This record gives sequence, C-alpha cells and structure tokens, in this order.
Amino acid sequence: MRRLGLYFGAWAGKLPAFLFEDVTVNRVPDVERPAAPPPSPSEFLADLAPTLAVNGLIGFMFAATGPVAVILSIGTAGGLDRTQLASWIFGAFFVNGLVTILLSWRYRLPLVCFWTIPGAVLVGQALDHASHAEVLGAYLLTGALMTALGVSGWMSRLQSLMPMTIVMGMVAGVFLRFGLDLVRAVHQDVVIAGPMVLTFVALSALPRLSGRIPTLLSVVMPPMIGALLVGALAIAWGGRMDWSGGSNLSVIPPSLYWPAFSLPVLLELVVPLAITVLVVQNGQGYAVLKSVGHAAPVNAVTMACGAASMLTTFVGCVSTCLTGPTNAIVSSSGERHRHYTGAITVGLLAVAFGLVASAFTTLMLATPKAFIATLGGLAMLRALQGSFTTAFSGTYPLGALVAFLVTVADLPLLNVGAAFWGLVFGMATSFLLERRD
Repeated sequence: MRRLGLYFGAWAGKLPAFLFEDVTVNRVPDVERPAAPPPSPSEFLADLAPTLAVNGLIGFMFAATGPVAVILSIGTAGGLDRTQLASWIFGAFFVNGLVTILLSWRYRLPLVCFWTIPGAVLVGQALDHASHAEVLGAYLLTGALMTALGVSGWMSRLQSLMPMTIVMGMVAGVFLRFGLDLVRAVHQDVVIAGPMVLTFVALSALPRLSGRIPTLLSVVMPPMIGALLVGALAIAWGGRMDWSGGSNLSVIPPSLYWPAFSLPVLLELVVPLAITVLVVQNGQGYAVLKSVGHAAPVNAVTMACGAASMLTTFVGCVSTCLTGPTNAIVSSSGERHRHYTGAITVGLLAVAFGLVASAFTTLMLATPKAFIATLGGLAMLRALQGSFTTAFSGTYPLGALVAFLVTVADLPLLNVGAAFWGLVFGMATSFLLERRD
C-alpha cells in the first residue's frame, strides 16, 4: 500500500509537467515518453489532409450513432431519467474528446478514447438491483485501479494473466441481449426496424461489389448512418415522435452526481469493468494501431483512461477506454505520420457534440423504442460476432462456454451480478478440466 501511495503521489504531482514539458524529461516511472515534441498549430494544419479530416468525421459519426443508441437503451432499461442520460452522454463525448485531443497531440498518434460499450452493458445489468450512486462508486474505484496500473507499469504483465477466450465468453453473454432486442424490434415494429435493417445490409454489401461507385457510396454513406436516416424518415412519415416526456431541445448543463459505495456492487462491477477496459477494449485498440504500424503507449493510455474515468464518474459516465473501431477508421488511409490529425478531428467534434448532449438526448428519447433498439443492435452485431469468434476459436473453450452460459442466465449470487460469476466459474472450469491449455 505504501508503494501504491508513492505512485499516486508521483503521478498527481507530476502529470501536468509530463504532458507539457520537453520530451527529454520523464518524471513518471514506466510511463512512455513521446518520440517527438507535440505539433504546433501550424504543423497540425499542414498535416491535416482532406482524406484524414473525412476519416475523422466518419469516425465521429460512427461513435455518435449506434453506440449512443446503446447508452440510451441501457439507461432507459435501467431506470435512468432524461437528465442522467444527457449527463452521461456529455461525459462520454466532451470529457473523452478532450482526452483524445490531449493524447493524440502529445504523442502524435491516433489515440481516440471514448467509453466502454461492454462496460456499459455490465452497468445496465447492475442497475436492475443497484442504485445509480452505487454504480458511480464502482466507476470511481475502477478508474483509480486503472490509474494505479498505468503509473506502476504493471499493465503489460497483467494483460497476459487473463485468458482472452474466457473473458470474451463473458462478453458474448453480455452482448447477446442486443442481438435478441434487434430481432424483437423487427418483429414488433417492422415499419420502423425493417427498412433500417435492409438499408444497413445493402450499404454493408456495397464494398464487396466491384466498381468505384458502390465503394464511394459506402464511404459517403456508412451503413449505420444510412440506417439512422432511413429510420428517421420512417418515423417522420408515420408521425411516430412521442413528446410526452418533454420537448425541450435547449442546451442544459450537465448534472453532478456523488458516488456511494456498496461492497456487493463493487465486487460485481470493478473487476469486470477493469477487464473490459484494459483487456478487451484497450487490447483491441492496441491491436488495431499495431496493424498499421503505430506503437501505442500502453502505460500512458492506461493512466489517461483511469484519470478520465474518475473525472467522468461525477457526471455519471461509464469508464473511458481506447476505442478500436474509431481508431481503425481514422488510421485507415493517408500517410501514417499524419493519422493523429484524424484523431484530433474526432476529439474536436466530440467536444462540440457533448455541449449539445441534452438536446440530442431529448430528441432520441422521443423516437419509438424500436428505433433505438435497432440502432443499438446493428451497432453491436460485429462486436457480438467478434466475441463469439474469440471465445470459441482458441484455448479454454469449455471455460468460455461456462462463462457465456452463466452470464446469459443473469442470475445474481450473493447480490453480485452474473458477469462476475461468469468469469469466476469459467476460469475455475478451465483450471480443473482444461489444464493442458
């Protein structure tokens, strides 16, 4: 504990200097130093090519459509009101947008940070039996844990201790509800959900066809954006907006919330949240960046995500992570040393979007439930597919299956949610029955 306290003291006192001082000085142990000084405004503008700016716009649009629908779906199901949801979205975009700008500028790398979607799903399950304040307490402790791991430099060693297949078995069990909600939405409101699904499938299929026109169209109109626009047209055509919950589209400041601490909720959420951020989400982000030649600063990103997670706790937002899909988009084309400009573009747009989060939340909540369920389900399809593929294509398949089944059953034990027990029983099964792996 004394060593941990020393690490926290070193970080708290020297983080500002680390971010802004000359790169020849590194006062925080084990935190990676940037390879070059940060760019000046003129350098940034010179590096910002039109292609990279468009990549940044598309990356932002991806984050602001389906993933936001996931927040709204989870929050409304968990009993959060309009103000709490708007504040969550403010933290997810405004605060994380600032983190993205700072990290990408300091390291000259595409380091887009948003919120953990699997972590948000875990929170949705916890809100069935835990209070909002108790969930915030888990956010705060998770952020402190992540910060300590980043400062200490232990993150790379801890990543190797958690079998990814068992973790993804748990994640697949958590994600499954979104696929089921998508099917139910089509069955219950085919007028809204049907055209959205057809548009998503059609636009997703275009890049597989030969010729430049389909490929160009798929860039200009990504599948999620097409599904959103077609759904909005269907809602407008049928007059399906429901303003009974209020029609105030003015910008309202975010609310501040104070966390409470409950041992069962901390046991249920802290470890799974930390795992989903540090192993699942950040691991995916590192892999995406490595595939295009970027070496992400693991300890610095871990520390930044932890600090941001503690900050966003007080506006009710789930933990911060390094996003895989958006970083893949901003680094998909253009010269590698300029990719950071696309990430900063995402951050700037996210900050602007966060300022109008309350008006956007009011607008989205007035739409039919099938609209949000369909957007959320479509956004999660690839993630659900990836979790199943990872869980059942490597070692520990039986442990992954047990983790999946326990999580899907969603039966809490000792007032601790099923996701935690999915990990526990999955790893115990592999320890006993899959020793060879």
